[in-house]
Amino acid sequence: MALLTGRSAIITGAASPRGLGKATARLFAEHGCRVAILDLDAGSAASAAADLPGEGHVGLSCNVTSKTACAEAVEIVLALFGRIDILVNNAGITQPLKLMEITPENYEAVTDVSLRGTLYMSQAVIPAMRAQKAGSIVNLSSVSAQRGGGIFGGPHYSAAKAGVLGLTKAMARELAPDGVRANALCPGFIATDITAGKLTPEMQASVLAGIPMGRAGEASDVAGCALFLASDLSAYCTGTEVDVNGGALIH
Repeated sequence: MALLTGRSAIITGAASPRGLGKATARLFAEHGCRVAILDLDAGSAASAAADLPGEGHVGLSCNVTSKTACAEAVEIVLALFGRIDILVNNAGITQPLKLMEITPENYEAVTDVSLRGTLYMSQAVIPAMRAQKAGSIVNLSSVSAQRGGGIFGGPHYSAAKAGVLGLTKAMARELAPDGVRANALCPGFIATDITAGKLTPEMQASVLAGIPMGRAGEASDVAGCALFLASDLSAYCTGTEVDVNGGALIH
């Protein structure tokens, strides 16, 4: 059963071939959704969109840390698609730094993309979603926000992703009367280009030892949860955080 027939979605940071955004875009397209892939590089975004199953997808250049760029991208997508039903705020960067190594530039780079980008992109789509009295916003946080790091990202990454959780819940509360939902995904250790080759075998063994399911997650594991939150299957869920971590954070 196609869960997103007739819907349209924006997914940020979705051009990387093995990334969470691209896997989510592919799954959405398989479920009948028209997808706009936003990424820093226009060429990469366009080729990622062309690679998706189905027709009518688009790839656009957008720096999510610019409020103007977000508004302009949304204007283009609305002109092409007529409506925006789903926004997946996936764009993010990480840096494996210790507390005392974080410079102002490091702090700004990481928090700007994850937190400011999530805010600006959401602000850009909310008027259209409010007008149609429907919409689903899916924000990418991280298990790092919940447990204070411990896998790969530094403390500023944990802080940015924790900020995404707070922002998601506040958005959910404010937007619920307009029929717009906001939920967060908290992936654990996922095998993507961001983590590829960055962990020593010892680090990897130690991470896997803390995962009851005994394996790293796949991008498709996260995409499946994004599909759930984007679709009507989760119609009564807003302000939630969905853990996708193989049991690494069983309370």
